Amino acid sequence: MGFSSFNFDPKISAGIRALGYSKPTPIQLQSMAPILQGRDVMGLAQTGTGKTAAFALPILQRLLTGSRNVTRALILAPTRELADQIQEAFRELGRQTGLRSITVYGGVGAGPQVSGLRSGVEIVVACPGRLLDHLQHGVFKPSRLDVLVVDEADRMFDMGFLPDIRKILKQLPAHRQTLLFSATMPDDIRKLAHEILRQPVTVQVDHTVPLATVSHALYPVVEHLKAALLTKLLEQAGGSTVLIFTRTKHRAKRLAQRLHDQGLDATSLQGNLSQNRRKAALEGFRDGKFNIMVATDIASRGIDISQITHVINFDVPDTTEAYTHRIGRTGRAAKTGDAFTFVTHDDEAMVRDIERALGARIERRKIEGFDYAARQPAVSAPAARQSHHGAHAPRQPGPVESGDKSAGGVHGRFSRFRFRKRRR
Repeated sequence: MGFSSFNFDPKISAGIRALGYSKPTPIQLQSMAPILQGRDVMGLAQTGTGKTAAFALPILQRLLTGSRNVTRALILAPTRELADQIQEAFRELGRQTGLRSITVYGGVGAGPQVSGLRSGVEIVVACPGRLLDHLQHGVFKPSRLDVLVVDEADRMFDMGFLPDIRKILKQLPAHRQTLLFSATMPDDIRKLAHEILRQPVTVQVDHTVPLATVSHALYPVVEHLKAALLTKLLEQAGGSTVLIFTRTKHRAKRLAQRLHDQGLDATSLQGNLSQNRRKAALEGFRDGKFNIMVATDIASRGIDISQITHVINFDVPDTTEAYTHRIGRTGRAAKTGDAFTFVTHDDEAMVRDIERALGARIERRKIEGFDYAARQPAVSAPAARQSHHGAHAPRQPGPVESGDKSAGGVHGRFSRFRFRKRRR
């Protein structure tokens, strides 16, 4: 079944064709019909399944009729990166519709947002904290709102946004269509869904199962050899597009700098960067200026880059859900990808949990010629304490916006690539 069965307006169909969409994904196929009918929907699906278009296309169709120059659709997102991605989807899919959209989040000046909101954009994609500020100052006026989308609801909860969301909900029109999407359904999210959804249609698409297009492998290694093993792995990867996850912001920054110093096109994405630098890093990774990005879980959701061939977990994530979201950055758009995870003796319990979630044992691999018995170089006591803290510190929370509470095998594939040095 293709998109033609949904009878989208020709202006929207043109956007679908321009993006090269050929047939709906399962989440799109199951959710778009009830959304077009005006029903409330609770969608359970992991990232990378096409759910942004699943709600964006019906919303665009709805907004083609009725009032213009007033905000009629609000999408709440947990991170700035995801908000930008959603707004880009609306812009591309609705390029011929004349409908306008804006992103609203902290970490950037409020002036352009105030101007945009007062101009009467039809679609607002926002992080909760900054939107609440605009609501309290009377800048955001939702009295004509038709549709609310709460995207990545479980991530919102993890980042502590539930109180802000409840405050926002109290100021929205009671008569509206509400769509809630989440990869998991903890009790608090289930309670929120019960409160805000009216007789919802529930759509569930393997929301706790990692993408079938991704293959998995574990690389057992002692902690002090992780960086050397990563260098060896990247030498084999060559020109692949690789996303590397670390547990902490400082670890991501240091590792990206180490790779850069080795002559690789590497950048980092982590919460200590300004919004402009975060955008530059993400755009550079998307455009191919960098083929390696080292990131915290800030990048486990909200990055939709189909050319990512490998995800490497330099540090094992804290939960199976985080693993699912991290490796969901590859194997997107029906392409295949590899998920490699460095594991130490301390990670065994989490590895068992991940294997239970996958329903299979993950292959253990070693790189031929790598010295797994190399001893850790002697370091001073302060440096040793710093290294220990970096390796075992708890995972940092999600991105928090500055001044704002709103901001996650195919064998032999590496051999096809040459080792690409950083451009001079």
